[in-house]
Amino acid sequence: MAGSRSFERGDDYFADGRVHALTESEGQVTAQVRGTREYHVKLWAEEDGLGWSCTCPLGAEGTFCKHGVAVGLACLEQADAGSQGRAAKPAVTMEDVRAHLLSQDKKALVGLVLERAREDDRLREWLLLGAAKQRSKGLDLAAFRRAIDRAVNTGEYVDYHAMGDYVQGIEDVIRSLEELLQEGYADEVIKLAEHFLAGVEDRLGEVDDSDGLLGDILVRLQEIHHAACRKAKPDPEALARRLFEWELRTEWDTFLGAAETYADVLGAQGLAVYRRLAEAEWAGVPALGPGQRDAVRYGRRFRITHIMETLAGRSGDLEALVAVKARDLSFAYAFLEIAQLCKQARRYDQALAWAEGGVKAFPVHTDGRLRDFLAEEYHRRKRHEEALALIWAEFAEEPCLETYRKLRAHADRIAQGPSWKERALAFLRETLAKAMKDASRKEWAPRGRSELVKILLWEKDVETAWREAKEGGCSDELWLELAARREKDHPEEALPVYQGLIDPLVNQKHNEAYREAVRLLGKVGELMRRLGRRGEFDAYLEGVRAAHKPKRNLMKLIGEARWPTA
Repeated sequence: MAGSRSFERGDDYFADGRVHALTESEGQVTAQVRGTREYHVKLWAEEDGLGWSCTCPLGAEGTFCKHGVAVGLACLEQADAGSQGRAAKPAVTMEDVRAHLLSQDKKALVGLVLERAREDDRLREWLLLGAAKQRSKGLDLAAFRRAIDRAVNTGEYVDYHAMGDYVQGIEDVIRSLEELLQEGYADEVIKLAEHFLAGVEDRLGEVDDSDGLLGDILVRLQEIHHAACRKAKPDPEALARRLFEWELRTEWDTFLGAAETYADVLGAQGLAVYRRLAEAEWAGVPALGPGQRDAVRYGRRFRITHIMETLAGRSGDLEALVAVKARDLSFAYAFLEIAQLCKQARRYDQALAWAEGGVKAFPVHTDGRLRDFLAEEYHRRKRHEEALALIWAEFAEEPCLETYRKLRAHADRIAQGPSWKERALAFLRETLAKAMKDASRKEWAPRGRSELVKILLWEKDVETAWREAKEGGCSDELWLELAARREKDHPEEALPVYQGLIDPLVNQKHNEAYREAVRLLGKVGELMRRLGRRGEFDAYLEGVRAAHKPKRNLMKLIGEARWPTA
């Protein structure tokens, strides 16, 4: 479950005595493990194996961590000691603790709990929230707000390693909100959830939330808020205003798509208010044409656009949705989105018109997905030459293996693969020749004929690929692939390639490169043996040793290698 590395580290934790407070009760083992922080681990049996949880960052991700390993090993040791009759640890269980507590005076127990709460922040918070529900004047909302603020605002930056404990404290308070909701305090939970959401949003910039733990907290709080609204049925117009204003201003997607999510709570009355607010905001959003930009495009504009798309989607009005998306035609993909919507609605002519309009608006370096859509639509209408012209334009803009494969696939559909292949290769050779001519007047030069060699290898034309590489050069990776493909029938050609790649690898000065260099040394020895030049390999190997003698890791790998024999 843990993997070898985590198991080894967990074994070290166990051996170091980092596991303590190991207890077993009602089929569950709990313990604490001292790591970067104090982590809490639980283990229990499930039908299909072992259930577990840990408060460390990896545990929060769903990974069985080293802390779980340490607790499991400690548990096994304790069980083993018991089976052999060794009283290494007291055999006191939580059932014994229960019996002990039941025998105590109530006043003494209260004193014990209060004393412990002074030292245990989480216990103290739990007791305070419990007391806030039992006041004679009703629920103390202020106490819950203070608990939320204490959990969220630690007063300092929370780094990655501390996030597990930090989020655990927040989840303790969230559980209190869930209990309140179950106990009938739905109106209060709405207010508290909104206070909680605002606090978490403010805090997101002051923590290392690389694992998205606070993002998950936001989702959970919104689910609690929605559930509370369904129970409390608050004033739909006031709720609509709060949701709209929040959705419009937030930077964290809180209440994103509220018109859809809260439709069951807002009803016709609330949705009407929400729509009026949205339309008033939308009226001030300027239309953007091809190439135009809006300074707030990725902020407020994005959010109001999403709101209008949600409303249009709910109404099922295609024209309304197209009108929303057509407000921003500053990039090619916008045309594609509209074309796809029209095609889904079987409005094929309208889809074609939008796709053609997008390619016309962005004739150079347009979105490849838009070209693909339009090419497919041309094929569907038997306008194959127009489809190939589109795909050729993409290849001509960026002649590489990826665009070539797309071109070849479209050409093969109409049995014109070979002719388009020759045209593409001729174009690429001409482009490379021009690039080399231009490079003679500049300080840089293209990477030989790498793209041409890649395409030829993909076409399985190894001979031509080899000739192009010999004439114009290519990358080391491609030389290696060429040598591998030719070494069987042409060992005399592959040999100098392998030899030429060894020194550049060694000069990278790291173990991975050394291992690859040693692998190529083996290839050199094998090919020399096949060519009847076995004696040369010993001298060649000694030359490599002499040239790179200070590189101890390389020398060690060479010494461990098994070279071919005559």
